Amino acid sequence: MFIDEAKICLVSGPGGHGSMSLRREKYRPKGGPEGGDGGDGGDVVLRANPKVRTLQKFTEQIHWKAERGQPGASNDRRGRKGKPLVIDVPVGTVVKQLHTQEVLADLKRPKQKVKLVRGGEGGRGNVHFKSSTRQTPRIFEKGQPGEELWVKLELKLLADVGLIGAPNAGKSTLISTVTNKRPKVAAYPFTTIAPNLGVVKIDDERDFVLVDIPGLIEGAHAGKGLGDRFLKHVERTQVLVHVIDVSGWEGRDPIDDYHTLNEELAAFAPKLTDKPQIVVGSKIDLMDDAQIATARQRFHEIGVEPLFVSATQRQGLDDLIQACDATLREVEVEHDDDDELEPPAERRLYRPEPDEPEVRIIRDEEGFIVEGSAVERLSRLNIDEPDAADYLQEKLQDLGVFAALRREGAEEGDPVYLAGIEFEYQPE
Repeated sequence: MFIDEAKICLVSGPGGHGSMSLRREKYRPKGGPEGGDGGDGGDVVLRANPKVRTLQKFTEQIHWKAERGQPGASNDRRGRKGKPLVIDVPVGTVVKQLHTQEVLADLKRPKQKVKLVRGGEGGRGNVHFKSSTRQTPRIFEKGQPGEELWVKLELKLLADVGLIGAPNAGKSTLISTVTNKRPKVAAYPFTTIAPNLGVVKIDDERDFVLVDIPGLIEGAHAGKGLGDRFLKHVERTQVLVHVIDVSGWEGRDPIDDYHTLNEELAAFAPKLTDKPQIVVGSKIDLMDDAQIATARQRFHEIGVEPLFVSATQRQGLDDLIQACDATLREVEVEHDDDDELEPPAERRLYRPEPDEPEVRIIRDEEGFIVEGSAVERLSRLNIDEPDAADYLQEKLQDLGVFAALRREGAEEGDPVYLAGIEFEYQPE
């Protein structure tokens, strides 16, 4: 089965909790703090691997989670970082944010990597909370939760030359003749069941990859048949070979087929019509010389000079291969100075939080909600410890949170919520 789309959930590892530890040495039964920080959680990274050919495994496993960071320990020892989760995907995978369809990454080259989800930050140990008035703080932070991201993976096959054409135009026979590929074929109107890749060897130093795109019919760009699934594979090719059955045995007019498919390409993505296109008239073994001459003249009248081949008789195939190679060489020269062809370094695609007020008070039916960048980290305190609760009160006081609550009409005993922490408002 050829799988070219999948939806998966990526979850980074949560950070480890900081440690609350006090020195216990001889003659110093109540020494200072020595609790280390928790380790950061593991990131989630996607990597293009040429050995992976389909997205099959992502239909079997939807949720992918990185390792959590380990908690801090005594003697100011930091917890071990969570191992990043590196997920191998086929070369040619496009990564989109599932709900917005924003393209996050396009992994066109082997070993390209993209960091999509960042691991949670480890919590601070109590060594960070020592002060002149708090010599033995019983305070530590919990690790930051990991991030979650749903993405859609779309595989666009990477090939040098793409075979396109109407159903039963002869593409499958052609690719099986010029390569060692043996595509599976189904009944009309969907000939080839899935795109097939094969390698055409020219000499000891040069070859090219050929892909057979399943038969396209009128309306394919709008989803008729399976065309909209397969048209995207055409985008990756450098050269298009338009295979047209000129024998008439399928009851179709070859000129109509030529125009129809080019209209479908333009409707799906106008840039596809800019690709070099070699037109091939197939199945000439079913025609006599007069019929071939007539077909040649008809194409000549619309400004097209096709190559005529018979895959079953291996007639005209050498000319076709040489034409493909020559066109590819021209394309390579055009792209010699194209910086986009260079594999980019690993990219981090998670988004920083947008600028927001340091403190924001929101009033609802249940009470008052405190939000903002200045108080976000305070929500990670473990306030089960009295020292931590006192520290939280001091920081909220310093940030002017209590004054802001009073301005918003808070009264004694009103519930206040701070990212999972609930307490009662007490006037200053």
